[in-house]
Amino acid sequence: MSKLLIRALDTHDMLQLEAAIDLVENAFGDPERYGRERIMREMLVEDPPFYRQFFVAIKNGKVAGVGGVKAADWATKTHLLYLSAVAPEMRGQGIARALLAARIEWLSKRFGAGRVLVSTSRTKRFRELGFVEIRGSKIDGRILMRYQLRKRQKAGA
Repeated sequence: MSKLLIRALDTHDMLQLEAAIDLVENAFGDPERYGRERIMREMLVEDPPFYRQFFVAIKNGKVAGVGGVKAADWATKTHLLYLSAVAPEMRGQGIARALLAARIEWLSKRFGAGRVLVSTSRTKRFRELGFVEIRGSKIDGRILMRYQLRKRQKAGA
């Protein structure tokens, strides 16, 4: 069994970028809402302070999964998980969970405190990492969930 590597998407690596775009486009299967051009714009934008960061899961030398995180431009200290997908033949191997954990860790290290929101129909993996459902948020089978980032206490504090 090959090892899974999670890392930031290298937008200068055209093969990796194209593979990530293809994976998300095929996973969502909704070209009107998740067309190739929109996905590419999301992955390539650099607009501080409203950052966007994508992570890829590499397995057997191929992009097996992708997941994004971005700042919510409508609320301070609020981060959104979005455009997450795992290749169909790679599902059930913990890739989505690993991408989720990597994004939470990245947010914790970079921002320390705040909240993370995600809209999902698969709540189990999010609950396992500490997300809670926002009551009354279910729309079209998807539930809005929240995770509270907390500043880590320094040793001896």
